[in-house]
Amino acid sequence: MTLVRTIVLAAALAAAPAALAQVAVTDAWVRGTVASQKATGAFMQLKSASDVSLVGASSPVAGIVEIHEMKMDAGVMRMSAIAALPLPAGKTVELKPGGYHVMLMALKAPLKEGDAVPVTLTFKDKDGRESAVVVNAPVKSLTAAPATAPAHAKH
Repeated sequence: MTLVRTIVLAAALAAAPAALAQVAVTDAWVRGTVASQKATGAFMQLKSASDVSLVGASSPVAGIVEIHEMKMDAGVMRMSAIAALPLPAGKTVELKPGGYHVMLMALKAPLKEGDAVPVTLTFKDKDGRESAVVVNAPVKSLTAAPATAPAHAKH
C-alpha cells in the first residue's frame, strides 16, 4: 500500500507544474529594429486557466528583458518596469504597444521582419510555484501596430 501511495504522490507532484503552466499565449510578435537600435518590445495575449502572475521573461537575443507598463503621468506617457503582471483566471490580458509589454533591451543584433525571437515567460501562482512557457514570436516590421502610439519617457 505504501508503494501505491508513493506512486500516486509522485504522479501528482509531476503533474503539478503542468497544471500551473496552463497559460495560453496567442498573437505573439516582436517589433523589428534598425541597425543601431538596442531595444524593442514583444507583444502578445495571455490567458491563464488559474490565477497566476507574469513575473519574468528572458530571451537569448537580449541582455536584459523586463515586463513594462506604460501609463499617463502628469500628461506624459511614461514607461517603467513592473515586478509582476497579474493574470486573473479565464481573462485575456493583452500586452500591446502603449500598454503592458515585454521589453527586450541590450539587443545582441538587429531584429528583422521574418525572424523569430524565442521568449521564455515565467509565471508564478499564489503558492509561489513557478512555471515557464517558451514562445517563438515572429518579428514584424518597424511600422507594425499603432504608429500613433504616444512618445514615452523612461523613469
